[in-house]
Amino acid sequence: MDFKDYYAVLGVSESASPEEIKKSYRKLARKYHPDVSKEENADEKFKDLGEAYEVLKDPEKRAEYDQLRKYGAQADGSFQPPPGWQSASGFGGGGYTDADARQFSDFFEQMFGGGPDAGSGAGGFRQSMRMRGEDVHARLALFLEEVFNGSEKQVSFTVHEADEQGRVVARQKTLKVKIPAGMREGQHLRLKGQGSPGYGGAAAGDLLIEIELAPHPLFSVEGRDVVVTVPVAPWEAALGATVTVPTVGSKVNVKVPKGTSSGRKLRLKGKGLPGKHPGDQIVILQIAIPEQHSAEAEKLYEQLAEAEKAFNPRSKLHL
Repeated sequence: MDFKDYYAVLGVSESASPEEIKKSYRKLARKYHPDVSKEENADEKFKDLGEAYEVLKDPEKRAEYDQLRKYGAQADGSFQPPPGWQSASGFGGGGYTDADARQFSDFFEQMFGGGPDAGSGAGGFRQSMRMRGEDVHARLALFLEEVFNGSEKQVSFTVHEADEQGRVVARQKTLKVKIPAGMREGQHLRLKGQGSPGYGGAAAGDLLIEIELAPHPLFSVEGRDVVVTVPVAPWEAALGATVTVPTVGSKVNVKVPKGTSSGRKLRLKGKGLPGKHPGDQIVILQIAIPEQHSAEAEKLYEQLAEAEKAFNPRSKLHL
């Protein structure tokens, strides 16, 4: 189906006011009126003008048409109405242009259901058609503590709706949103009916909030598991020890097994992100060496080296 660019027909921009549309229509209608015009194809141009004005002068039909222009254009230049498209507009009684007496184009009839006499009764269109509003996407950055405990945040986003003149305009909207405990990075929170308004009484779209996690100085997150690296002294790793480990919002005591190597992982069940199946906290042990040793400590290391001289930490590398 060929697309009718009504703005181009009337020679106005998409943001033209109703007064500008009316003025342009009257000027061009005089120019192409079949009774006076000597222009080529004046009759066809005059019909196109009437059809364009019939749509753009009416705020509701203009809003629908703007949606069609936005979502109906195909890559090959053809036009296909959006899936489920149904027009909700109608021609109210009276006030018609010379377009009333002519046959409307295929585009007009398929998009809006026919001319002003279509349907039954004097009320104009009886084909009540609707279009659901757009879903709106927003992103929300949270601290790990806010994800862990749940929180309430303000979210600002933009919706598109028709103004009183039928133009599709952007409007800023702000909501307070409750974030359930345990939301993960990349997970979406859907708020039904908080997106852009629908047309013709159809339902509004939804707001989909994508959760982002701000970097944390101690923890990283892998799925529902929380990961933390904890330094231990060489003697704690060699002899075993009980050390204090941070978790999100608290501290716990953890036993370091005797003979622990750097990089060993300990799992604390249920200490990760909450949920139906809570995550764990992964503790990565990292052996830390003092930057300076006392003379007595160096002698002890020398004795240790002599006592453990058979141990080669690089044996697996064949070195």
